[in-house]
Amino acid sequence: MKNWKAIVSVVVILAVIITVLFMNKKKMSANASGGIKDVYYVTVDKVSKKDLSETLSLVGTINANNDVNVISETAGKVTAVFVKVGDYKEAGSVLFQVDDELKKAAFMSAEANYEKAKKDYERFQSLYKEKSVSDSQLEQAKLGAALAESQYIVAKRQLNDTQIKTPISGYVAARYVDVGSMVQGAPQATMVANVVDISKLKVKLNLPESDAFLTKIGDEVAVNTDVYPGVKFRGRVESVSSKGDEAHTYPVEITVLNESAHPLKAGMFATVKFTSLKDRQTIAVPRESLVGSVKAPQIFVVENGIAKLRNIVLGNQFGIYVQVLQGLNEGETIVVNGQNNLVDNLKVEILNK
Repeated sequence: MKNWKAIVSVVVILAVIITVLFMNKKKMSANASGGIKDVYYVTVDKVSKKDLSETLSLVGTINANNDVNVISETAGKVTAVFVKVGDYKEAGSVLFQVDDELKKAAFMSAEANYEKAKKDYERFQSLYKEKSVSDSQLEQAKLGAALAESQYIVAKRQLNDTQIKTPISGYVAARYVDVGSMVQGAPQATMVANVVDISKLKVKLNLPESDAFLTKIGDEVAVNTDVYPGVKFRGRVESVSSKGDEAHTYPVEITVLNESAHPLKAGMFATVKFTSLKDRQTIAVPRESLVGSVKAPQIFVVENGIAKLRNIVLGNQFGIYVQVLQGLNEGETIVVNGQNNLVDNLKVEILNK
């Protein structure tokens, strides 16, 4: 009898233990999913505008002040080359000579006809004053002189075009033809060389829209390159585009004078520091308060003890802070610690009241 009672007692105790374990398991499972935990403890901060004294630094590409592809304006065979890659040439310098024998003969003929036509016209003017020629004869002589002059101008231009010249002063970056090469004129003109003017350089980069509206033409910037560590170049904002791209950034051009002591070349990378953007106030939050991805950042805003998830738009980073362009207002309360355990519309308890 006693054994029976003992067995029943053991069974009851086991049943109770199993029931408690089962309930605890359900509670733990629910707790893990946020189902039964009523309050989550967080620390918060008030949204405010901060003085961001750090300069905005962006990397851009250095471009030549002027980059020209020199083309041939006549057809023929190259008979002489007066340039090699790396040479500096003044504007108007002859780079190539194209066979000019026929063009020279045509020019000489046009020049002779023009001189004759001019003298004929002058003679007819004298005769007209003496009433020895009619009005129509004078007009015919005038027309002949004008026609001969036009032919002379065309022939002279065609002869000049046999000398291929650089339209700008600069360094020859590339040469595409040699002696004996055949070149063509318009409409399928042959490219013969590339000349770049790097006496002044342009750094091209894109600014976020918030900074583009704060940047003005004429603002001074500091330019640095990896080629000359520690050397600071003075730059000037030359232009800010009025049209942004798909990423809402705006093309900006910075001009930098090329120094002989530290010469720069087109195609190099440069870091531009916009010192004119210093000491400006903007809404910024600690980076640790953010949740979500880089492309879709979010933050928890506490309203009446409830944490609400909100989408925001970020700007530039300034140390431990990130600029917020859209989504937050001054005075709102945001979660800075404890947000990793939160979901939208969850009750929270603030620890740092």
